[in-house]
Order: sequence, then C-alpha cells, then structure tokens
Amino acid sequence: MSQLPPCPQCGSEYTYEDGEQMVCPECAHEWNKTETAAAEAASLIRDANGNELQDGDTVTVIKDLKVKGSSSVVKVGTKVKNIRLVDGDHDIDCKIDGIGAMKLKSEFVKKV
Repeated sequence: MSQLPPCPQCGSEYTYEDGEQMVCPECAHEWNKTETAAAEAASLIRDANGNELQDGDTVTVIKDLKVKGSSSVVKVGTKVKNIRLVDGDHDIDCKIDGIGAMKLKSEFVKKV
C-alpha cells in the first residue's frame, strides 16, 4: 500500500483518495493527485547539469558573475561550500571567501 501525502492546507495525515481527488476529512480540502506530484517536482532545486541540490552541498560556479553594487566578480570555478537553499528567484544562499554573503541562482552552479 502506498503512503498518501498529508493535506497541503492543514497538514493532516488522515487524507484519503476519492477517484482522482485527494480529500482531507479534517478541513474538507480537496485537491488533484497530479497537483501534488507537480508541486513536489517543482520544489526540487537542480543545478545546471540537472543534479538535485540539498542544504550543505558544495557547488562550483560555472560562469563569471558580477556582484551587484560592487566592482568585484565571482570567477568561473569558484568553490562555494555549505550552501543553503531558499525560496525565490535566487535560490541559493551562501558565503563566498573574499566577497561575503551572496545569493546565487542554481542555473549558474554545478554540484561537486
């Protein structure tokens, strides 16, 4: 038997299937099964090569990146250790030696 996902609205673990719909008996929220799968796939953050990234990973910059508000540049091949994944357009929060705290887009890094 497969494990059913919790309710996305209230977090209840008592969800059940009703045809193509998922139903929460506690808050009466109904949602489509395909919405759940699409939301899980969208929440994954992947690097430029398609590898899944996780908190604490080490990545390498694959393109020269200008630092906004400064004349410095993050060079190709710069290693960034212990990344943190966040929601938003710039989905990696990190510290780069010599520059400081930055936010990066996952499309400009690759997992080491």
